[in-house]
Amino acid sequence: MKTRITELLGIEHPIIQGGMHYVGLAELASAVSNAGGLGVITGLTQRSPELLAKEIARCKDMTDKPFGVNLTFLPMFNAPPYPEYIAAIIEGGVKIVETAGRSPEAYLPALKQASIKVIHKCTSVRHALKAERIGCDAVSVDGFECGGHPGEDDVPNMILLPRAAEELRIPFVASGGMADARSLVAALSLGADAINLGTRFVATREAPVHENVKRAIVEATELDTRLIMRSLRNTERVLNNASVAELTEIERSKGAMLIIEDIHDHVAGVYPKGMIDGDMDAGAWSCGMVAGLIHDIPSVRELVDRIMTGAQSIIRDRLTAMLDAAN
Repeated sequence: MKTRITELLGIEHPIIQGGMHYVGLAELASAVSNAGGLGVITGLTQRSPELLAKEIARCKDMTDKPFGVNLTFLPMFNAPPYPEYIAAIIEGGVKIVETAGRSPEAYLPALKQASIKVIHKCTSVRHALKAERIGCDAVSVDGFECGGHPGEDDVPNMILLPRAAEELRIPFVASGGMADARSLVAALSLGADAINLGTRFVATREAPVHENVKRAIVEATELDTRLIMRSLRNTERVLNNASVAELTEIERSKGAMLIIEDIHDHVAGVYPKGMIDGDMDAGAWSCGMVAGLIHDIPSVRELVDRIMTGAQSIIRDRLTAMLDAAN
């Protein structure tokens, strides 16, 4: 299947693995790329540019296909050494970068000079248009359903994607609620050029996370996520657990007086405890509503193959049959 995204990135299938903290390691990224999609290493999971360089080298040993690196620009007092991380990406020969968080504008010249394609994650059309204006090659449009940070506009993908198609000239990727062949066909019909799978790829055999994480996703329904940090305007969609229940009670009691220090223990340093140690109640960890559509833990290749086979079947058989029946 050819789309503007497959052509731009040099991949076989319009399927991208999202950058996820303590999930986007070489094992998963290489598996997605080997299956014909675009695997993505999460840059800041690596605690130094030197460690990122090693992770890129590990991934190159596992695949000869294109893969990317996610780099999230965080609002920190002690910001990571982004120029050094970018240097590691460039020196590692990576040609695709997914940026997220704050605007990547200050870092685009260095990335562009290295002929790197930049996909910026956005949660609104206005932010996507800004990314287009500053020179990003594509955007990932994240609907309200997504795990992690859905922004503050609360617009789901059935509205957000066609609005993006109306406004954007550059290719865009649909993210949030994407799980299967139906997701791909729906996203393409709404104007997207590919889909981004986050939570769905966590529940695969190659995902380098504890089995408790995978089982928790499979056992969850579409009703089992919660939105936290809304009053801080840093909304995050997470899977409900004991720690999240405590966090939301703190938010309820503090109301408009909530400060980040009130919930620090529930959100800081959580991912190693959950993803590596398997402690599902250690704190709040990102998960999309799409958990309700995830019922198994296949290999990455099995998942990608059935998405593509299923999408072709939906388009050629079900949809075409509807047109034939009307004639």
